[in-house]
Amino acid sequence: MLHGIGKPVRRKEDLRFITGRGRYTADIELPGQLYLAVCRSPHAHTKINAIDTAAAAAAEGVVAVVTADDLTAAGYKTIRCIWPLDDKHGAPMHEPDRHVLAKAKAVHVGDPVAAVIAASKDLAKDAVELLEIDYEPLPAAIGAAAALEPGAPLVWDDVPGNLACDWEYGDKAATEAAFERATHVVRMEGIQNRLVPNFIEPRAANAVYEQAKDAYTLYVTSQNPHIERHMDCRYTMEIPQHKLRVISPDVGGGFGGKTQQYPEHFLCMYGAKLTNRPVKWVGERSEGFLSDSHARDHITSAEMALDENGKILAVRSSHIADLGAYVQAFAPTIPTVLYATMLCNVYTMEAIYSEVRLAFTNTPPTDAYRGAGRPEVAYVVERLVELAAEAVGIDSIELRRRNFIPTDAFPYESVAGLVYDQSDYFGCLDAALEAINYDEFDARHVEAKTRGRLRGIGLCVYTEHTGLGPTPSSVEARSEVGFYESTTVRVNPDATVTVLSGAHTHGQGHETSFAQVVAEKLHVPIDDVDIVHGDTAKIPHGIGTFASRSMVTGGGALSIGIDKVITKGKIIAAHVLESTPDDIEFIEGFFKVKDSDRIMSFKDVAHLAYLPGNYPIDVLEPGLEETSWFDPPDFTYSAGCHICEVEIDPETGQARIVNYSVGDDFGVIINPMIVDGQIHGGVTQGVGQALMEHAVFDTDSGQMIAGSFLDYCMPRADNLPMFEVRAIDNATDRNPLGAKGCGEAGAIGAPIAVMNAIFNALKPLGVTELTMPATPDKIWTAIHHTENA
Repeated sequence: MLHGIGKPVRRKEDLRFITGRGRYTADIELPGQLYLAVCRSPHAHTKINAIDTAAAAAAEGVVAVVTADDLTAAGYKTIRCIWPLDDKHGAPMHEPDRHVLAKAKAVHVGDPVAAVIAASKDLAKDAVELLEIDYEPLPAAIGAAAALEPGAPLVWDDVPGNLACDWEYGDKAATEAAFERATHVVRMEGIQNRLVPNFIEPRAANAVYEQAKDAYTLYVTSQNPHIERHMDCRYTMEIPQHKLRVISPDVGGGFGGKTQQYPEHFLCMYGAKLTNRPVKWVGERSEGFLSDSHARDHITSAEMALDENGKILAVRSSHIADLGAYVQAFAPTIPTVLYATMLCNVYTMEAIYSEVRLAFTNTPPTDAYRGAGRPEVAYVVERLVELAAEAVGIDSIELRRRNFIPTDAFPYESVAGLVYDQSDYFGCLDAALEAINYDEFDARHVEAKTRGRLRGIGLCVYTEHTGLGPTPSSVEARSEVGFYESTTVRVNPDATVTVLSGAHTHGQGHETSFAQVVAEKLHVPIDDVDIVHGDTAKIPHGIGTFASRSMVTGGGALSIGIDKVITKGKIIAAHVLESTPDDIEFIEGFFKVKDSDRIMSFKDVAHLAYLPGNYPIDVLEPGLEETSWFDPPDFTYSAGCHICEVEIDPETGQARIVNYSVGDDFGVIINPMIVDGQIHGGVTQGVGQALMEHAVFDTDSGQMIAGSFLDYCMPRADNLPMFEVRAIDNATDRNPLGAKGCGEAGAIGAPIAVMNAIFNALKPLGVTELTMPATPDKIWTAIHHTENA
């Protein structure tokens, strides 16, 4: 088909986006609209002794001032973690109360303390400046390692030593035994720098209260409207779920940072009920740096054990993860479950062991960000592989090949207890090597040297679990939400199709790729397919989009729904064609009686579905609409190889990426152009982490030093070369479409591919230690420190 599965169809949604016709939360202006501004703590750790609201309340245009006491009186409870953990002894982790507004004390710079609602955004911001707050600053714990030191200031008085959870995974005894008999042991120390999501669209919320129904409508920048409603109603507001409608219109980027509940959502809803007028908040960039969830921020020590032939025996990892001041949404699972279960990566080995300490600090909370645990573990394992190759004395590519899980071994149960579906790491590696013209790297290296440049090449081979699920095991592990997905396929009387999807889109192109699935299976024009998402009043209970799950789970539910529509269509056609449903075939948009010339078009069947006089209503209900749910039986496992080539100017320390290739396994690819775009975007974010992005705090005051784009450097077009992306054909049997997730892949492979390339370039100079981001200053210092050593 012209617009079916596998075709590089241009995105349907781009017409409105590139012409400025998108409808984002900030675009929504409602009759009687009011605006909210938030007063945020200027201190990283402080008591709040008193708040004098009189001057702010009397200011021009101010309708209301909101404090924590007001919310308590209105019955608001705390914001809860979606997926908490038990520690290694089976005890629940510490989860301090997180109130919508700070009560007795604020615990990070930017922590919301009060809010003002006014006739305009500027008037609300002006009034915030008139709030008189008696702060009593306290010592702050900044940096996870420092926070766990004896005598460090306590973020929470009832959390001894700031240790939220002490967690472990794997077989410690078997791992230690493997290390004891190893011929080679290599070690690495690494830092996963703290990142800020920095979406194109800042977070926003706009709430409406209907007095007659005692119900709310919340427009919000959310990746998962149903989860937002579920958690808001069940825990924080304690109201029936039919009393809250959550609408998430166009969303300009999420990356995991819009999966959470945020205080501003509740402030808008409280304000809407208080004033009986809509209340809107739109975050500014400076607020985003202080109030959006941050990411990564791990300190890791890891080792790999190998025998005399370079066979990997075991890997063990110990790291400290910074939770920030609160336990946010999915935060505890990221440095633990999502990290440790992938510690064997793409390799066969005997044992793995991971121990993790989660620390509270007086900084904004961390949570999911593109890759969520998988970039961190890929960094550790693939750095160790490079060090192991040097220790054993063989090429790192050869070491990888010796240890890959064999292609004929799938499905393969890893030593971490996961069962990988079909994959081909050799094919991914070969595709990336060919794309980057690896055999001629030595010549490029020599040529660069004539120009005074250091040229290096680095690899990452990875696998990741995608299509988060299944629900039973997740719920058993204390998740508060399921991980199935829902879809309603509604065929209208004119054979146009409306799809109501529980998955949501924030840049991935679902309106096109989902429509391609419909076009392929029903043989209808892609322009006759409308994809609807992001509204809890329209969609069956859905989970949303994160963790590379949209096509795996949402697409799976869609495929099942289409099949159910076809099945019903066969019954209608059989009645009209005087046959039986079992004798009806659906071929290229037509229902046909086997071995005959009797035939009906899909369009005719859709029309007759709404005319019950033409088929037995005691057998079928009118209409042609089916709702389906899909809960994956297990993860799908995407895989790939990323290869990066850099040139470094030793005079300035500037590292420039000059070549980048990817060989990926994403199963069945619905739209290769969209998938390539996902890879480009993910690689760009990974390059940002490797070379420039870092949320830096003053270790004494807790003030965020890199709190704007002047100080927090983001990747730009001239930081990147053209990417060469190639995919291998490798369908999975774990969902109806055979697809695997792709959204996080680039951010997983890129950081360590870039860093391995930098280490390779600097190897002749003896540089062995360098942390992300590898800024020019760091590289220059490492070069000259080594020269002077």
